[in-house]
Amino acid sequence: MTERTTRPGYRLALFATLLAVLVVLLGAYTRLTHAGLGCPDWPGCYGFIGVPQSEAQLAHAEARFPEAPVEAQKGWNEMVHRYFAGSLGLLILGLALQALRRRGEPGQPLKLPVLLLGVVIAQAAFGMWTVTLKLWPQVVTAHLLGGFTTLALLFLLTLRLSAALPALPRVAKSLRLLAGVALALVIGQIALGGWVSSNYAAVACIDLPTCHGQWLPAMDFANGFHLTQHIGPNYLGGQLDSEARTAIHMSHRLGAVLVSLVLLLLAWRLRAAGQGRLSGLLLLALAVQVSLGISNVLLHLPLAVAVAHNAGGAGLLLVLVLINYRLRSVALAARQSSVIPAAAGLAQVSK
Repeated sequence: MTERTTRPGYRLALFATLLAVLVVLLGAYTRLTHAGLGCPDWPGCYGFIGVPQSEAQLAHAEARFPEAPVEAQKGWNEMVHRYFAGSLGLLILGLALQALRRRGEPGQPLKLPVLLLGVVIAQAAFGMWTVTLKLWPQVVTAHLLGGFTTLALLFLLTLRLSAALPALPRVAKSLRLLAGVALALVIGQIALGGWVSSNYAAVACIDLPTCHGQWLPAMDFANGFHLTQHIGPNYLGGQLDSEARTAIHMSHRLGAVLVSLVLLLLAWRLRAAGQGRLSGLLLLALAVQVSLGISNVLLHLPLAVAVAHNAGGAGLLLVLVLINYRLRSVALAARQSSVIPAAAGLAQVSK
């Protein structure tokens, strides 16, 4: 920390990042309590700004949506998520406007806040389609990925607006490449976890390390990963049979093994490069997430553990964003330091 620890907008970006964590957790809680259709319309709830409560409101809701009786608890789960998500959208709009106003100032990102605004607008559309398409798995998974994307980009913006991180020594290009591969694999595993959740495949196998007592149970990958499921049916509770859900579940398990091996390799490489803190943080996040995943299976998906598993996924993603940002900032600083003397030499020659 030299002349300034943070840039304008840092605190707002940090607050938005924390709020995004809450929104991701509320989204997981809504999904896991089967409240995704707690309000059959969007953005209101049975035509109201909140869940209908009075006799007149309940009668109105029953007349408009006779096929969807009011379940107050599920309705409030959904609406609280929408309230916080809407607040996050307004904060991101504020960050984008601030970036536009301060464009041209040293160190002020512009493309990232504008990209964030585009992502959150797309998120609103996916939130609407989640309801109107009755939890169509493709949309639910895309909505979950959009939430994690919003969180990751907000965290990246917070890092870019902060000048408080200590400098790192130069690292090998292969280490930066490995960190990028690890981040991509974690994103893929989150997407696969979203597919597990949207198709209600989390309890397709309730034993470990086998599934249904078998190392290779009957699995239907064609239907499990059939990405052109029909629009129209109500997908609450899922439409797939046991073998298709088993295929999804086992794919997520195998993905977890692959991701764990790559992250262990990355942690070892980081420690060898003198980055013990980053290595330790990565190992901690990985251990927590693996433990929660195992607990989900053995305890048959208790709500608290399932929500915590979503939080663990978010935490692991943010750790990978931090590692990649730190390693690439070293490379960027090295390139800039090599350009400055070269520019000075050219100026000297021109004289």
